[in-house]
Amino acid sequence: MSGRPIGEGGPAPRRTDVLKASPPMFDSRVLDAFSRVHPSVPVAIFVPAILAMAVWELEYVSVAALVGLALVGYGLWTLFEYWLHRVVFHFEPDHGIGARLHWIIHGVHHEHPNDPLRLVMPPAVSVPLAALVFGVLYLVFGGHYAPGVGAGFFAGYLAYDMIHYYVHHFRPRSSLGKTLRERHMRHHFEDDTKGFGISAPYWDEVFGTSTRADSR
Repeated sequence: MSGRPIGEGGPAPRRTDVLKASPPMFDSRVLDAFSRVHPSVPVAIFVPAILAMAVWELEYVSVAALVGLALVGYGLWTLFEYWLHRVVFHFEPDHGIGARLHWIIHGVHHEHPNDPLRLVMPPAVSVPLAALVFGVLYLVFGGHYAPGVGAGFFAGYLAYDMIHYYVHHFRPRSSLGKTLRERHMRHHFEDDTKGFGISAPYWDEVFGTSTRADSR
């Protein structure tokens, strides 16, 4: 496995080059290739899955009920996003395999946040995790309601992935877009112990981890 800083042994790289660098995560070229993903890939995978779950749900409930179940699923996603980012992505052991896993899972993103091919979750991770999550939803909500909840949950995930890519690579013009970008940049460049809600920053307000300038 790799993970060496760019420019090692040579002149110090410019900060902009470091931020957008894409260092190898693994010595194996095959494994490393799986760590880089074009942002269109989650769309290609999850839009058909979301539509399939919505159609599946309509076999059991009305359109209005589907919308309600999808909203429940979206709400669950926003909490999942916040706590996954806070507890798993920012669990940072000092050394050993734990430190290595942290770097692979999230540390590399903080070191090189503008790497365009490491801003969405690789399918090698997202698809098995999605299957596991849907299994849990099926156990909790049953076969009649899990598809609708799942459609909302994975729509929330897809929105998160696209928003994450957007705030790193574009300069929003809308007030909402500017707010999302500002809060996430504060997480990256000011205080990474705050600002865990990327697509749903309101949970940072609830749980006391807001990155708003006037919250300090």
